[in-house]
Amino acid sequence: MDDSIRELVGRGLAEDLGAGDVTSEATVPADARARARIVQKEAGVAFGLELVGEAFRLCGVEDVDNLVVEGKWREDVPADVVLASGPARGVLAAERTALNFLGHLSGIATLTARYVEAVAGTGARILDTRKTTPGLRAPEKAAVAAGGGINHRIGLYDAILIKENHIALAGGVAKAIYAARGAQPQLPVEIECRDVEEAAYALGAGADRLLLDNMAPEQLRETVALRDAESGKDGPALEASGGVTLDTVREIAETGVECISVGALTHSAPALDFSLLLEPA
Repeated sequence: MDDSIRELVGRGLAEDLGAGDVTSEATVPADARARARIVQKEAGVAFGLELVGEAFRLCGVEDVDNLVVEGKWREDVPADVVLASGPARGVLAAERTALNFLGHLSGIATLTARYVEAVAGTGARILDTRKTTPGLRAPEKAAVAAGGGINHRIGLYDAILIKENHIALAGGVAKAIYAARGAQPQLPVEIECRDVEEAAYALGAGADRLLLDNMAPEQLRETVALRDAESGKDGPALEASGGVTLDTVREIAETGVECISVGALTHSAPALDFSLLLEPA
């Protein structure tokens, strides 16, 4: 078990339990045991079982069995995904934290899978962003990967992405690219462009990748044609971003861009529905 997962789940349990589960302590005998099953109630991709298991174990429930393989779309629901047995109070203490993690992360994996399916056959890849829940970036990005998406930069430390504020402070596109190459020569340089003119200038300045922000499909196609004319498809990669939805992502993918980044994967994914059903053991 990754220490970061244990710490994350421990914080979640502490937030919920506080000084103790007063309801269970009042109504459930201390020596009572229970069997529980977690049921997936709607179609989608289950993800987060490691956190579910850790929630149970930290509450003294050691007998936990996963019944499904994560990252696989399940259409036939309702379906059992986890079985657990142990002290009844422990099962009840873990229930809400386990389901919160499972529903949230499965929702991200499911939404990602829908986007990936929407662009199937175009060659475009679906990327995530840094628009994650503070403290949950690692599991949320893992959920994106489980749904078939690609993790973009993990944070500010592992990739260069020059945006309009950087350009303003650096004194222009060319100066920003030159400064980035000088400071981090081992990293590719990506730069944000808001229209075809800015994209043309960034291509001329030697950017490795262009983030095409909020461009209409016709602008995206024009930028793809411009890139291909200058350096072919082996030239700088093109990433479309900004306001992408399931209704628009296919049209965007068909413009010829290689990547489409979607903040909604992590900041707006609805939770997938799970419930825990318990019986005395």
